Amino acid sequence: MTTVLESTADRRRLRGRGALSNASSRYDQEKRVLLDDGWQHETTDDDLPPLRTQLITDSTRSIIARNNSPDISFQQSINPYRGCEHGCIYCFARPSHAYLGFSPGVDFETKILVKPNAAELLAKELSAPSYVPKVIAIGTNTDPYQPVERQMRIMRSVLSVLNDFNHPVGIVTKSALILRDLDILAPMAERGLVKVAISVTTLDRKLARAMEPRASTPPRRLQAIKGLHDAGVPVGVMFAPIIPALNDEEMESVLSAARDSGAQSAGYVLLRLPLEIKDLFREWLEANVPDRAKHVMSLIRQMRGGKDYDSEWHARMRGTGPYAAFIARRFHLAAKRFGLNKPGKPLILSTFKPPPRIGDQLGLF
Repeated sequence: MTTVLESTADRRRLRGRGALSNASSRYDQEKRVLLDDGWQHETTDDDLPPLRTQLITDSTRSIIARNNSPDISFQQSINPYRGCEHGCIYCFARPSHAYLGFSPGVDFETKILVKPNAAELLAKELSAPSYVPKVIAIGTNTDPYQPVERQMRIMRSVLSVLNDFNHPVGIVTKSALILRDLDILAPMAERGLVKVAISVTTLDRKLARAMEPRASTPPRRLQAIKGLHDAGVPVGVMFAPIIPALNDEEMESVLSAARDSGAQSAGYVLLRLPLEIKDLFREWLEANVPDRAKHVMSLIRQMRGGKDYDSEWHARMRGTGPYAAFIARRFHLAAKRFGLNKPGKPLILSTFKPPPRIGDQLGLF
């Protein structure tokens, strides 16, 4: 028999969070729901403890994740954190928290696994005689520059190792905190070792606040693009995810603003709603844009073969059907009009070399 427990977070405590509920993991035998026990408790906001972020040490023994997915451009990636305090309601990484026994809802934003020994593990893996250098992607799952990075500085330590090894890296973030690391990124860029993409989902600060409550504001993200460009770091913009009837009308204005700030390239991804995200996102729609909720979901299903989500390779990123084709056409025309996505130089692999260690024998010549 399923045990029913009261666990859904009180919404008065969720200010600054994206998810509106904290349903149990799909792997839990006990299912938790909000239950009214009939007692009328008189409480005020002052009686409620603050919903704080909890940092949990991740005891992983390796740091480079590998994949062979045919529709993404990298085979190696690093995630300094698991879970993300930015709280983006649409984040496709949310279901991964279920593997850890946590909820993809509020837990994903408040229970953050950190990897304090990431730099040490990375140096060890890159030093292995069998290691073959390939571009490492960072920020493809959770944001390496989420708020906890200010104190943990794990991403900065990882960058320092990559810099020491002359190892190329591609970074995706929606945080202006990346400008803190220009002292590492700029020299790497001079050697052809780094590219950055800044995610700009909307220019509407109110919408951004609701969808991405703890991420940098849209103006700050544009400032990050400018700062990177001015420092000589190749930078592009990701208009992702595209959500029909919510932010898709902003495509051209986002690309234009990013270009004016210094972006040289652009990309997009259609909203993805795998597993628990579909329920979290529908709940968010009903609470934040109830007048458009049904229309948004209808258009999503039109691009997903009648379903909330289609996990087929290639289709999962772009969707199918007339509306998806319309979005793709608009994007490519806009990118061409704004001079984005011109051929550029690939990141350099040939200069990769482990740095000398104390005690290494010097060559004769």
